[in-house]
Amino acid sequence: QVQPVESGGGLVQPGGSLRLSCELSGLTFRGYDVAWFRQAPGKGREFVAAMRRSGGHTYYGDSVKGRFTISRDNTQNTVYLQMSSLKPEDTAVYYCAAHRGVILSALRDDRSYNFWGQGTQVTVSS
Repeated sequence: QVQPVESGGGLVQPGGSLRLSCELSGLTFRGYDVAWFRQAPGKGREFVAAMRRSGGHTYYGDSVKGRFTISRDNTQNTVYLQMSSLKPEDTAVYYCAAHRGVILSALRDDRSYNFWGQGTQVTVSS
């Protein structure tokens, strides 16, 4: 059973940093493309970042580009999201997702991923 498990969420002040982790068990991790999405109250799910299974290519949503960094450790079956210069509008539940072989044009589409974590809450507030 594939079950991504996120951790690292919490309350942080504007301008602060936070690192989210997502461990994926039950699959050959290095064979999967991984991504982070987020959903704020009353809004749809938003693409945050994605990384190819090779680890050589990363993609970011416009609202987080330059502030967030996605990375992966294939030896630990874990994907990370380092978040810096956080803003109140970054407040959301963050989800990690995985799928084996997402086509490039669909990396930002949440329908492309079939394995999802339960989400971790990130709140940016003073």
